[in-house]
Parts: sequence; structure tokens; C-alpha cells
Amino acid sequence: MSGNGPLAGLRAGLARLGGRQIERKTQGQLEAMHAAGQLVARTLAEVAAHAKAGISTLELDQLAEQTIRDGGGVPSFLGYHGFPGSICASVNAQIVHGIPAADQVLAEGDLLSVDCGAIVDGWHGDSAVTFAVGTGSAADLALSEACRSALEAGIAAAVPGGRLTDISHAVQVAAEAAAERDGVPYGIVAEYGGHGIGTSMHMDPFLPNLGSPGRGPRLPAGGVLAVEPMLTGGSAETRTLDDGWTVVTEDNSRAAHWEHTVAITEDGPWVLTAPVRTPASS
Repeated sequence: MSGNGPLAGLRAGLARLGGRQIERKTQGQLEAMHAAGQLVARTLAEVAAHAKAGISTLELDQLAEQTIRDGGGVPSFLGYHGFPGSICASVNAQIVHGIPAADQVLAEGDLLSVDCGAIVDGWHGDSAVTFAVGTGSAADLALSEACRSALEAGIAAAVPGGRLTDISHAVQVAAEAAAERDGVPYGIVAEYGGHGIGTSMHMDPFLPNLGSPGRGPRLPAGGVLAVEPMLTGGSAETRTLDDGWTVVTEDNSRAAHWEHTVAITEDGPWVLTAPVRTPASS
């Protein structure tokens, strides 16, 4: 779930670049966060496997909650500042914080972003993916890939000794490169972004998805950040629906949202929410 959300108190608390240093975790704490991250990865995989035309986003939410609880975790999002779901399910022009609903039934060709968080033994994992329902349009698939590549660029910049906005700048450069390659003026959503994470889902600092490098706190070994770019297929202008949560594109263009929880280590970025690939059994 993105930092700097629609709640005024949350916005004020997270929109600080340099008020505090990034909290360092011990190796044991990083391992604990990895366990939470793996549960999130498994949950997102289950949701993606069941996200077919004809299923409602509420049904996907119920599947996610059951998967998290069966894995020994607690949904991070459920009840968070009153949020009613275990996932954010954002469809088409919805960017982030979409509320799962029984009457939101997926159709062939929808573009779905699913954001999921889980708590295991007090530690949070947070991740988001975007994918087409059934056969997606070329434009939607390119938008999602552009956002995913921006995420990967941001992750690559999460190295000890760098500055927080080195990550922001890497996301921006990758998104702009994708826009030039695809011939589409992708909008980089500025109001929402990544955040510190650990024993709380949202911690300092707020991590913007664009800006000049070399600003904000140093990136320490043992620090953990949720990196989460959001791109639109048109204008970057947004508005929040009357439910107080769902953020949509002002011009009704489609949107994509990708996120990983990333540990900064001396050996390079460790993506705690990346699915661990196990060798096929013989």
C-alpha cells in the first residue's frame, strides 16, 4: 500500500524526505521480513491465478485473506485507518487503494493492479503487481511493463551509501525511457510513492517516484524500503473517489502499479517480496 495516501494525517506523517534516518535492521530481522515478504508473494500468485473474467474483486480479497491467515500471517491492510480489504484491487483507471467489492466483476481485458501486505511475527511485507485479465491490449501490457521496469531501476539504485532520491531519480529515468521507446507520454504519479517499512507498514521516509538524485537520508546497509512506482497511460493528474480511498486518473487513462519490499545490503538489493524459485523436483 502506497505511502502518502488519502488520509490527511498519513500524508503529513509520510511526506518527509529527511526528517529521520532510515531504520537499520539486523540480519535476523531481515530474515523475519523475508518470511513476511514470501507470504505476500504467495498470496499475490494465488490472486493472479484466480483473477479471471467473471470473478469479483471481493472474491479475490477473500482468497487473499485466507491465504495470508493459512500462512500464519495477518493482513496488513485490513482495518488500516479503516480500510475494509486485505488487498487493494485497482481496475483500469484506478491507480491505487481500490476497495474490493462484490459488484466489481472483472471482465476480459481489464487491467488489474493488486497491492498486498502481510504481517508475520510482527514484521511487514508489502508488494504490488499489475496484470491483464485474460488477453490484455498491447497498450496495457506496455504500460505495465514500463512500470515494472521503473521498479527494477529503482531497486537497482537501493545500495548502501546512496541517497534516498537516487532511487526516485532511477524510477523517473526508466519511466521516461519507456515512454520514449513506446511513444506514449506515460504519467509518473507524484502524490503517492514508497516508504520505509518494518514493524509498521508505513515508516519514514516517504519515497517519491521522481526527482533529482542526491537528496534525502543516506541509504544504510540493513535499511528496508518499499519501492512502488505508479504510471498512467496519459496525464499524471489524479483524484480520489468519494469512498475516501480509491485514487483514479483524472483523464480516465489506465494505470499500473508495481511494488517490492527491498532490503539494502552490502551484497546489493535483496528483494524480500520476490518469489523464491525452487528447483523442480525430480
